[in-house]
Amino acid sequence: MSVFAELKARGLIAQMTDEKDIQELLDGGGAKFYIGFDATADSLHVGHMVQLIIMRHLQKAGNIPVFLLGGGTTMVGDPSGRTDMRQMMTLEQIEYNCECFRRQASKILDFSPGKSMMVNNADWLLELKYVDLLREVGAHFSVNRMLTAEAYKARWEKGLSFFEFNYMIMQSYDFYVLYKQHGVKLQCGGDDQWSNILAGTELIRKKTSADSGGAGENAYGMTFKLLLTSTGQKMGKTMAGAVWLDPERTTPFEFYQYWRNIDDADVINCLKMLTFLPVAEIEEMAKWEGSEINRAKAILAYELTSLVHSEADAKQAEETAKALFTAGGAADMPTVTIDAADLTDGAIDILTLLVKTDLCPSKSEARRAVEQGGVEAAGVKVESFDVNFTAEDLSGDGVVLKRGKKKFCRVQVG
Repeated sequence: MSVFAELKARGLIAQMTDEKDIQELLDGGGAKFYIGFDATADSLHVGHMVQLIIMRHLQKAGNIPVFLLGGGTTMVGDPSGRTDMRQMMTLEQIEYNCECFRRQASKILDFSPGKSMMVNNADWLLELKYVDLLREVGAHFSVNRMLTAEAYKARWEKGLSFFEFNYMIMQSYDFYVLYKQHGVKLQCGGDDQWSNILAGTELIRKKTSADSGGAGENAYGMTFKLLLTSTGQKMGKTMAGAVWLDPERTTPFEFYQYWRNIDDADVINCLKMLTFLPVAEIEEMAKWEGSEINRAKAILAYELTSLVHSEADAKQAEETAKALFTAGGAADMPTVTIDAADLTDGAIDILTLLVKTDLCPSKSEARRAVEQGGVEAAGVKVESFDVNFTAEDLSGDGVVLKRGKKKFCRVQVG
């Protein structure tokens, strides 16, 4: 199966400018393509995984991914999918985040010479002079056409700043620079980037036409489906926030458990979009029923934890989950250490402990969780608000505290 056919079979492709040309480009190998990643946080998250997986698919087929760090575009912020303006970040924050992205992307992509590239659009965007940009780039954009972009139309009620209005121009200029300097002919991205990607292909055609006096040169765009649940919600969010690729923000065990606990209806789609298991093998899993679906989830969790972290982390997470949910023991799992100062008269009550460990956001919710029989401590259901834990109880291996089937941690006193 060619790489283009595989992307289609996995249900990854959403839209493209010229299907035949793009297929020939990618199946032929050696094509340079890019995806941009704005450095809005110090870690990539689950929402970035489709793009990373696709870059690896195409790299394995002999193509050359260009990982574009958005050191310049992050200074403005992409309005796509936003109902308000992003918080402005300092250049120092952005540079730090870019460095974090470099480390995380290197776990999934091969950045050895000739295999891929990593560039930062701050290198050219931050050096631009405003009048030069207006003359050389702005002259090729129609404001009327820009206003039809979904990213802008969605902001009419709350207002769209002129600051953000420039984002499409900046992203388009990125494509032009990469096309001219590195021979990048294809820009890829999530389907919410379609308008920006089209604008880039148009800028290249118009600029090369103006330079040569001819028809202009072709560049291409392709978008991929967003990672959504069967109900249409974006994946990668939990009650505690985003699921990050950085192990300091989302531990390998928590990462494993996120995938282990997704809805039954989502597991096959995730296996197709996010793993490198053969499509035929995944199609066989689609026939599984009952407890076999849980087996498919465990395979998904193991594959993704191995990819993002390591096989050792995946094995440890798998063993921890088995120990916790089959034996209820205090295996190596997320640990919360409380201070001795948190104890009153040498003890801490269950409601306070549930809040301190972030298993419940408030004491009122902690009370409801206990009333509904959803709290366990050391494998025993908590049936009273009067349950207390002493410093001795929380010493050594501590106490495994669970709320429901999916939220738990080991609690120790420091």
